[in-house]
Amino acid sequence: MKVNRRSQATRSAATRDALVAAARPLFAQHGFTGVGTETIVRAAGVTRGALYHQFADKTELFAAVFEDVEQSIVVRIGEASRAANATEPMDEMAVGASAWLDACTDPAIQRIVLLDGPAVLGWERWREIGMRYGMGLVEGLLDHAVATGSIPPQPVRPLAHVLIGALDEAALYVATADDPVVARAEVQEVVNRLLAAIVVQQ
Repeated sequence: MKVNRRSQATRSAATRDALVAAARPLFAQHGFTGVGTETIVRAAGVTRGALYHQFADKTELFAAVFEDVEQSIVVRIGEASRAANATEPMDEMAVGASAWLDACTDPAIQRIVLLDGPAVLGWERWREIGMRYGMGLVEGLLDHAVATGSIPPQPVRPLAHVLIGALDEAALYVATADDPVVARAEVQEVVNRLLAAIVVQQ
């Protein structure tokens, strides 16, 4: 019985993964409203019943895709930080902010995370999911920055909220700009000045 339950759980996880993997590029290319569930299940190679066994509706599938994208962005930021060999917490913050802005020049990420995300999930749920992935990362770096004297002692949680809010708005500015390349360069300068302003001057 245990083997059967394990096999069933494995099959269920595989079906869920297949649906998320199939839906992600479809939502990215066509948007939430432009993709029907029949298209998704065909791309995933599963039945409509399998979709509704895994997800209550298309919105819940979109939420899973959104989380999948958020996870991939966190991985991307981590890779950028390692590649830059950043050792100081505020240097890591700067690298991470730049990687986030770079990620948001990707049309797929723009569509799923910045444009459709709040519209489909509602602002509160969209924000909760996004904060779940970004808040811990930013707070950890700020805690380290305070501990090492890189920034003045201060409550870290409100500072993290302000920085994440600024970075989200910067990404949205790039995503909706007529010229994303120029917009990306403009917001990078702003973010650099913002981060420099909270660093302890030697």
